[in-house]
Amino acid sequence: MYDPTHLRTFLAVAQTLSFTQAARRLGLRQSTVSQHVRRLEDAAGRRLFSRDTHSVELTEDGEAMLGFARRILEAHEQASAFFTGTRVRGRLRFGASEDFVLTRLPEILEGFRLGHPEVDLELTVELSGTLHERLAAGRLDLVLAKRRGEDSSGELVWRDDLVWIGAERLRLDAGRPVPLIVYPPPGITRARALRALERQGRAWRIVCTSGSLNGLIAAARAGLGVMAHSRRLIPPGLVPLPGGAGLPELGKVDFVLVHGRRPAAAEEAANALAAAVLAGGERLRGRGT
Repeated sequence: MYDPTHLRTFLAVAQTLSFTQAARRLGLRQSTVSQHVRRLEDAAGRRLFSRDTHSVELTEDGEAMLGFARRILEAHEQASAFFTGTRVRGRLRFGASEDFVLTRLPEILEGFRLGHPEVDLELTVELSGTLHERLAAGRLDLVLAKRRGEDSSGELVWRDDLVWIGAERLRLDAGRPVPLIVYPPPGITRARALRALERQGRAWRIVCTSGSLNGLIAAARAGLGVMAHSRRLIPPGLVPLPGGAGLPELGKVDFVLVHGRRPAAAEEAANALAAAVLAGGERLRGRGT
């Protein structure tokens, strides 16, 4: 009933909320992407996107289709691998940024391991900036991380707002330096936060530095200060600052998959894991259990 090609296109649009970005990701014309979505909507008998000239949003039925699309595509890929007899093998060095510690990334990796038992998966969890450096040095094969501002490489998984968050009871004194909770260099959100404050001419002081997301969360929950964070990945117990609390806008942040100069033995495994992450992109926006 539902064409896998149309489902993959639907997921790409749902993750990027852009027909143009989805077309670029899939290597298709934008008109083809629109046609795939329209045919899927015809098959479902429901509108999956609400769109105008400025924005694209999932409808309630579109949100429901996300789960079905992921499961259908996963089953399709498993059946294809079984009947074609293809077996992905090799060592795969995968890096994921600290942002995904509290998400459902483990579920995606578990599904990948079950579907590809002969892949020797080695996971590194680090700061996005550090992962990019290790990828460039040939020490990782595939990275899921925030995109660096000066870099245009990588396959977009999703785009989100970067916002200021803190404990619900936290109140900032406009006459005092902003208390910052940050990753150490080369943290990407750290650099963005400091640049934004400096452009605004706002004084700041660092009250906590930690390379661990859990360390930053503990400091923020204690009310020590504020941190820059992805809106869709806000940890429990923390909230966006009301009205930004007079702090500068931080703009958008892109989460991307970047392939390294991997050995031939890792290429097939890296492509398979990248496909699994892209197919399960919506799960990355939800917290793990």
